[in-house]
Amino acid sequence: MSTLLALDGVSKQYGSLMAVDGVTLGIERGARHALIGPNGAGKSTLFGLIAGTSATTAGTIALAGEDITRRSDSWRARVGVAKTFQHSSLFLSLSVADNIALAAQRLTGHGLRIRTRAAHCPGVAEEVERCLALVGLADRPQVRVSALSHGERRQLEVAVALATRPRLLLLDEPTAGMSAAESGRFVGLVESLPPDVTVLLIEHDLDVVFRLADRISVLHLGKLLADGTPEQVRADEVVQQAYLGSGAARELFLTSPGSP
Repeated sequence: MSTLLALDGVSKQYGSLMAVDGVTLGIERGARHALIGPNGAGKSTLFGLIAGTSATTAGTIALAGEDITRRSDSWRARVGVAKTFQHSSLFLSLSVADNIALAAQRLTGHGLRIRTRAAHCPGVAEEVERCLALVGLADRPQVRVSALSHGERRQLEVAVALATRPRLLLLDEPTAGMSAAESGRFVGLVESLPPDVTVLLIEHDLDVVFRLADRISVLHLGKLLADGTPEQVRADEVVQQAYLGSGAARELFLTSPGSP
């Protein structure tokens, strides 16, 4: 595989606080890459730097070899960087299909036409159907978003992101607030995504991380503490001590799916 996203010495400073400190990291095309670490490690800040919602203090970010460090979030979205948020950004009063259509309309050159039904825009209806099928909501197109469960809204957020045909999909705490059953369905959703979609996710649920990720990076106090396969990260004593300490958290880390 080749590198899709490359970070070189990326930092973000707020006054005296170094939220992200000299992170150098490569994300391979088609990877399912997880970013983990304790609260305050800098994960969400780093996501914002990648998405373009926040500007770097130092370092560079490249997408497919092109320097995008100073590019806006809207520009990055147009070239294939999509992001779901910890808190829902859906239009609750619109239907499932209409939420996807708003993203698909721009991709197909129709702009944003909130008052135009998806079926009335050439190419949009087909894109809506494709995305609904990918996330398992094919039977829910006309349901109002406000009537969806929390897990279904997360599924829809992924569908909206997929409607932009992303090369890189950033998932920020995608299973937060989900039941075990909903988390399991979400894992299946990510596993079924097309292989040309590269996934980078922040996730606190280690069961989800070790089921999904083929590579894991660990942040601690803004620095990259470790980066490797799940097996390498699991066996790293520095990670176990600095990130997990001892007790129940350490035990969970060592006994999550895939442990020896």
